[in-house]
Amino acid sequence: MSHTLGIRQVQKQKTRQALLDAALALLEEQSLSSLGLREVTRAVGVAPTAFYRHFRSIADLGVALVEEALGSLHPMIRTTVSTADDRDLRIKRAVELIADHVAVYPAHVRFIARERCGGVQPVRQAIRDQLSRFGQEVRDELAKDPESADWDDDDLLMLANLYVDQMLITASLFLDAQESSEEERERVAQVAERQMRLISIGRRHWLD
Repeated sequence: MSHTLGIRQVQKQKTRQALLDAALALLEEQSLSSLGLREVTRAVGVAPTAFYRHFRSIADLGVALVEEALGSLHPMIRTTVSTADDRDLRIKRAVELIADHVAVYPAHVRFIARERCGGVQPVRQAIRDQLSRFGQEVRDELAKDPESADWDDDDLLMLANLYVDQMLITASLFLDAQESSEEERERVAQVAERQMRLISIGRRHWLD
């Protein structure tokens, strides 16, 4: 009996992932607010009623996509602001990590960029919650830096959110440059590095 239940659970998980993958593919050309439940189930080859075994609504599916797109990024975000290296190396590594992520997961990046200000409120909130977590985690990493010794918590969080916002902007620019030349992608990287350096310069003089 347990073996049968295990097989059913695996199949249920496969169907759930297939629904997420199909929705993400369909969202390449449209927003979540225009996505239909039948459109998703037709792409997977299951009955519309099967959708409700996995998600309560399209909005619920969208929240799951947010978790899939952003949930696994927390270690990477912390790595980009690690104090282990000098500032310029840290910035260069951060931009490279963002570029690599966009190259591997362009559909996820496009989904977040579009739905961050989209028409589905639970999804907007889920994105805000994840970005808030990013900000808190970056703040905690920045607090380990001796440069942050005299900073108060609110200012550190403000700085952390600046870095998080810049990472999102950089990801969007790399996404737009995907079909461009290598020279254009290099230009995006150089601009992103300069923008992060500007934030770092402001950080050094904030308490002056």
